[in-house]
Amino acid sequence: MNDERDISDRGPARAAPRDSLFLLTTLTTAEGAPLGKARVRNLSATGLMADCERAVPAGTRIICDLRGIGPVTGIVAWSREDKIGLAFDEPIDPQLARKPVTGKGAQQGVPDYLRLHQLGVPRR
Repeated sequence: MNDERDISDRGPARAAPRDSLFLLTTLTTAEGAPLGKARVRNLSATGLMADCERAVPAGTRIICDLRGIGPVTGIVAWSREDKIGLAFDEPIDPQLARKPVTGKGAQQGVPDYLRLHQLGVPRR
């Protein structure tokens, strides 16, 4: 097997370890034009790889809103059909995307009997 034959198909060298996950996000241009939804497949401190609803050309400056992190800006480093590699402008903590979302109203969808039980209140 020749490892060099596939090297040209890979994106640029990665500077940080990747964390595989499935996370939905919304993409917009830096100017605010919508680019559709994307499914993040892996995430690192310096970038991500995602499947997009439509092709986004390399070199496009975009903003994606990552759960637990918030809006993140970057540039599309590579693009192949509906897949992109995004290089962030600033490093992030990718583990924040894995933490449960908390805050006011975070448990609204949880039935009372489960919410009370989670808080240590005995069920009636």
